[in-house]
Amino acid sequence: MRQIVLDTETTGINPKEGHRIIEIGCVEMVNRKLTGNTYHVYINPHRDIEEEAIAVHGITNEFLKDKPGFKQIAQEFIDFIKGAELVIHNAPFDIGFMDNEFALNNSAIKKTSEICTVLDTLALAREMRPGQKNNLDALCRVYGVDNTHRTYHGALLDSEILAEVYLWMTGGQTAMSWAHESEGSDPKNKNAPRVVNFEGILKVVKASADEVSKHEAYLDKIEKKSQEVVWRS
Repeated sequence: MRQIVLDTETTGINPKEGHRIIEIGCVEMVNRKLTGNTYHVYINPHRDIEEEAIAVHGITNEFLKDKPGFKQIAQEFIDFIKGAELVIHNAPFDIGFMDNEFALNNSAIKKTSEICTVLDTLALAREMRPGQKNNLDALCRVYGVDNTHRTYHGALLDSEILAEVYLWMTGGQTAMSWAHESEGSDPKNKNAPRVVNFEGILKVVKASADEVSKHEAYLDKIEKKSQEVVWRS
């Protein structure tokens, strides 16, 4: 089973408003093991990047001036992902941009669905953790994935982080050096699966007095901007 964990960075949030892809990052997994095979490219969108987007990913118009356009990289990108299951966090966003690029550049492929299946890890996380925060940062905290080196969002870095999160979400079996650092694994066997014990009493971790105080202070800020805070109803 070949899976490609994929992420993109863009000039803005809506391809229907003319926004384009500026970075693609992909990480390959075969039978749930990272192969070390990746695909990473920066793309000249031939338009300006919104300031709000630059604040998120740190990629500037100046940096992209000498980079190839999507048409120049389209075939190699298609060849890399073809036949795989794409693993994407909030897949409709990235797939929408990819389909838009294929259409704009008269690619032989018109829709991503023609060559790939897609697994949306955001939808999966919402099924597993209804009513909770399920962005990538939140999931890193839940599954103990270290993302402290992530100053900006970057397509390849986010794909690598998502690959680790996805493996823990769906069973914990990995072949990565970090596996021994997670709770429930054997420190002498870095490739051991994470063991989850569903029996017995679950450990309850209560907020400290300092955490409760900070939480109340944050709710106070919300209350100033809103007529009602649902957590105090």
